Formats: sequence, structure tokens, C-alpha cells
Amino acid sequence: MNEAPEKLSPKDLLYPLQRKFCDDKSQYKIGVTTRQWGKSTVTALEAVHDCITDVGAKWVCMSAGERQSLEWMSKAREMMSAYQMVIKDIAEDRGGMSEGLLRSADIQLANGSRIIAIPANPSTARGYSANIILDEFAYHEDPDAIWAAMFPGTANQLAGTFLDRWRALLAGESTDIRRNLKVRVVSTFNGRNNKFFNLWEHAKENGYSTHKVTIHDAIADGMPLDEAKLRLALDDSDIWAQEFECEPMDSSSVLLPYDLIAKCESPEATTMVAPEFWGAATPNLFMGIDFARKRDLSVAWTDQLVGDVMQAREVLEMRAMSTPDQIDLLRPRIRCCQRVALDYTGPGVGMGDYLVKEFGEWKLSEHKSGKIELVTFGNANKVEMFTKLRMAFEQLKCRVPINRLIREDLHSICRVVSPQGNITYRAPHTDDGHADRCTAKALAEKARTNNLGGIIAIVG
Repeated sequence: MNEAPEKLSPKDLLYPLQRKFCDDKSQYKIGVTTRQWGKSTVTALEAVHDCITDVGAKWVCMSAGERQSLEWMSKAREMMSAYQMVIKDIAEDRGGMSEGLLRSADIQLANGSRIIAIPANPSTARGYSANIILDEFAYHEDPDAIWAAMFPGTANQLAGTFLDRWRALLAGESTDIRRNLKVRVVSTFNGRNNKFFNLWEHAKENGYSTHKVTIHDAIADGMPLDEAKLRLALDDSDIWAQEFECEPMDSSSVLLPYDLIAKCESPEATTMVAPEFWGAATPNLFMGIDFARKRDLSVAWTDQLVGDVMQAREVLEMRAMSTPDQIDLLRPRIRCCQRVALDYTGPGVGMGDYLVKEFGEWKLSEHKSGKIELVTFGNANKVEMFTKLRMAFEQLKCRVPINRLIREDLHSICRVVSPQGNITYRAPHTDDGHADRCTAKALAEKARTNNLGGIIAIVG
């Protein structure tokens, strides 16, 4: 007969280096780790475990974006289930709009503890007196301002102790009850010119406990990661060094911050139109197509020029759809557009050749005046295209839908500057694509910018 096992803990599922980070009770702690190491799992587990052992504790996790905040909160809920904790209430604050920007996601536990997740920006970071987790801090918007807004809230040792002190007073006990609020900063590197890198560089001298885990460390620790397969599939030595070997590459910043996107979000912009829209003679339509066949989304973004503003009419998403089926969907739409700019790179070459044969190519240098502009995604084209997209947002020359997926997609592209001054643009691959909507929007802007035909002003 097998002996009964000793009491188990969810922490027993962690790998040794994860457990070491989770059990480190230092007030200030910072970690730089390889991708796929489980930063969200480890920080969520620490927060949840603390909510058990320190009744009435409050933890706030600030993530780089809405998607990351909700993913982190999902991990926290997993840990609560593992610990069989009783949840009193779960709420999301979106300012009263179902598709509005997430302000916070909040879980209140029956024992009085609380866990909050927010997409970090300086305004949301201010005002919390709590234990703080800065998740993927190197990728936050304006991290210096977030740090200045957030850190003073961790200095109050009496935060969250009022009820405990009142009970102690009633019981005739000492009311000198304090909490040393904790700060957890975790991220992969995102260049050198940011607050996270500065914190890491001076962490030990500033009293932080430090943890660094490369992909080689993680594999030696027992994690089932296939280094050779990942390196081959990534096919980029600079990104490999930064994302997996924890060697910072260069400087980076978000192309379209949330505040900038919010200024251009409008209920007048739409993601879909009625089928008869494409049978009408609707003027001044411009389309960008970011083509994909398998892994990512194929997106056709159609704008209408209203006055001098590009207003979204349709954001057509096609996932895992055959090229002929995509063309069948696109054909009536292209007929209505003045110009279409298409990603003519990789799998987009075949699509581009087919559409040029049917609709003609637009190429000023060769006096071609068809509808299809083939855009090869070399670095020069990317820099021009995304720079102009940023300018359109800054000048409020576009209206985009109030839509969570579109907002996160627009926010996902980063502008990267190398030590030599070279600029490029990158976005992470996620289950939801690879900034495909943002790229299609940038192509639609390019189609309008290069339009040779007459433009009829529309008031609306």
C-alpha cells in the first residue's frame, strides 16, 4: 500500500528557478528572463500565495497592454482554483463601454484580499497603495512616467492595515501593524534605452534581489524547450539574442500608444458593412491587404476618405482561408476601391500577381495606372509606411473602430532603433496574429497617399 503523500502545494509544479523566484521574499525584486519561461505563472502564483498568508493583501499587476493584463489575470484565477480559494467578486471596468479600453480587472477574495490587473499607463498607475507587479515592464508605454506614478504608492507601510489595526485596538492589542509593500519587476529586454534596462543595470546597488534566466538556464532547469527548433524558426539572430539569451539589442518604443489610438477611435468607424455597400458607387475607398495563408490573419482594411480623414469602413479578417476563397471575397471590394496596396512579400507574391493580372498594377515609375500597388516589405518601405501611419494618428487624420482586438493590434508594433541609428519595426507573434490589422491599415494609408486619381471631398 502506497504511503499518503506529504501535503502538496501548487508551487511543487514549478521548475527550480521558477520556485526560487517565487519563494524570494525580498521587498524589491527584478527578473530578466527568456521568453516562454512562465513569468506570468510565477508572479501570479506569488501574488495568490501571498493573499492566503497575508489576509487583506492587495496586489496590482500592470501589464504592457489589455491582452497581457487579461492573460495575467487568467493565470491568477488558475492559481486561485489550485489553492481552492473562494472568490467573492470578479469585475472589469471599461468605462461603461463593452468595447472600451480596459481600465482594470479586479478579483476580490472572500478573505478580504484583492488582486487587480491593469494595462499600465501613467494615469492608471497612480493612486494604488499595493504590492506591485510590473509585467514585461520593458514594453510599457512611457515606463519612466509609470515608475514615477507607481513607486511612491508602495512606500506607505500602513496601506491596507486599517481594519487590522481597528480590530487590534478593540482587542486591546498593539496597533503597530505594518506591511512592507513589495515590488516585482519582470521582463524580457527591449533594448537599452528604457527604464527596465536602467533598473536592471543598477539593481544590486539599489537593493534589489536579481534573477536572470536565459533559454540555456531554463533548459538546464528541466523546461522542455527545443533551442534548435526555436532558433531556426525565428531566423533572426538579433531577436534571438535579446528575447531568448537576455542580451539587450538596442532601443525600442511603441509606435502607437493607447492615448494616441484613443484620440482616433470613433463610433463612426466600422469593422463591417452591409453586402450592398459593395454594389453601390461609393467614392474614395482605399484598401490595404496584409496577406497570410496559414499562421497569421489575412486582413483587408478599407478606409473611405471623408474630407481629409481616412475613416474605417470594413476590417475584413480571413483566417486559414485558401487563396482562391480570399480572392472571391476581395474581388467585389477591390472593384469599388480607387487603389489597393498589398503586401507583396513571401506568400503575398502569388496573391499580388493574380490581382495584378485581373485589376492591373499601379506603378508610377513605369507609367502603370491599374488598381493594385505591390509593396515589398523591405526595411525602407516599412519605415516610410509606419512613419506615415504614426503621423496620420498624430494629426487626427484617421478614424478607427472602437474595438479591443484592433486596439491591441495597433498597439503591438514597436519602433526599434539600433545603436547605429538604423530604424525598423517589429511586432510579436501571438495567437491573434502578427500586427496584421495594423499593417493592413498602414497599407490603406499608403494606397491613399499614392493615389493619382481625382478625390471627391465628402462631408460627414
